[in-house]
Amino acid sequence: MSASNNATVDQASAKLGWKFPKDFWLANLMELCERAAYYGFFILLTVYLTDLVGFDDFWGNTIAGLFAGFLYLLPPFSGAISDRIGFKNGLILAFGLLTIGYFFLGVTYSKVSVIFFLIVLMVGASFIKPLITGTVAKTSDQANRARAFSIFYWIVNIGAFSGKTVVPWIRKGLGLEYINFFSAGMSFIALLLAIFLFRNLELKTERKSFKEILNGLIKILTNARLIILTLIISGFWLIQGQLYQSMPKFVLRMVGEDANPEWLANVNPFVVMMFVIIITQLMRKKSAVNSMMVGMFIMPLSAFSMSLGPWLQGMFGTEIPLLGILFHPYTIMMIVGIGLQGLAECFISPRFLEFFSLQAPKGEEGIYLGFSHLHSFISYIAGGVISGFLLEKYCPDPKILPQGLTEIQRAAYYTDAHLIWYYFAAIGLTSAIALIIYKWYYNRKDKQFAV
Repeated sequence: MSASNNATVDQASAKLGWKFPKDFWLANLMELCERAAYYGFFILLTVYLTDLVGFDDFWGNTIAGLFAGFLYLLPPFSGAISDRIGFKNGLILAFGLLTIGYFFLGVTYSKVSVIFFLIVLMVGASFIKPLITGTVAKTSDQANRARAFSIFYWIVNIGAFSGKTVVPWIRKGLGLEYINFFSAGMSFIALLLAIFLFRNLELKTERKSFKEILNGLIKILTNARLIILTLIISGFWLIQGQLYQSMPKFVLRMVGEDANPEWLANVNPFVVMMFVIIITQLMRKKSAVNSMMVGMFIMPLSAFSMSLGPWLQGMFGTEIPLLGILFHPYTIMMIVGIGLQGLAECFISPRFLEFFSLQAPKGEEGIYLGFSHLHSFISYIAGGVISGFLLEKYCPDPKILPQGLTEIQRAAYYTDAHLIWYYFAAIGLTSAIALIIYKWYYNRKDKQFAV
């Protein structure tokens, strides 16, 4: 090999190294703080709204669903504001709002004030994704951008994992309300980083007006092929959302206050981190819809597995030794079900984004991808309403039960609690069958359109 060729290889290797500008690492550190704050807070939001604020299950879960749903709808609009005020100012605004929102949710519990500060949180959090991903894009180049975003993806999962790992000790040791102070503290650290260390970056992209963004949303909503698929995939995300909407209350009420639903939720990101690259590679030659179809048929199995706690308890009792640790049978089946959810996500999530981006008209890919999480907007709101109704019917808040009940009488109210997961299994199965019909219909309608 000639010297010039060796130099070229060395230059390419350098570009593919782990050296990125300071602002890249600052952005990822802020992202880690924000994700730890958000997931530590969000995993118990429905519990907070019922136990501390006083909403019933239906309204508590519905409000949590609206909060999460709009959080996925607002980022394209927040990104347009960030383009105009600059990245540094956008980050200061975002983390300022988050710090204020989390802090006051820890000190005020009136229903009106809680809803107000949830809106403050929602607006602040909606700025984070366009700002941080924009910074990652700005501080990397074509040679190392894939590696830059892989680091970002891992940081997101580490933040989510760490937040949900810490909060059980806060909840049990100090109290549920102190989780808000943990999230406020993490947001305040990120705010200080944004104020004192982060430079003002500008992306050299064409700024989109609110009118253009709104027109892009209208185009997506009137694209029948795309919106039908979005609605079908929403069935998957509706079940996925139960990690935060139904599962925490179900586990705390069925296993006991000493249970750790926060840790159970961590099974999902762990499975995704372990298998997403492998599964994406295995399915690379399959069409996007075929890959999604595998995941869609795993999801009803996930929900059904969560319903099998009573069956396992009937066979082995309330304590099952595994790896030297005693597990409640409901806990074991939750781990199985959540693990299957993570596996399904590996088949669905990356390929749905791929499919969604291919539907964008040339020059409008950014706006289309900005709304690629419409399924989460739909599923969190619908899932919140459904989960609130089902919890009230099958797994009610212990505080609303009649006083003076014996243990046997109290247990009678929870005999059918596992039926909650049958409903979600049915939703998952219906969505999977709908995806088969979708594929058949569009293959027949347009032979040249490969799904």
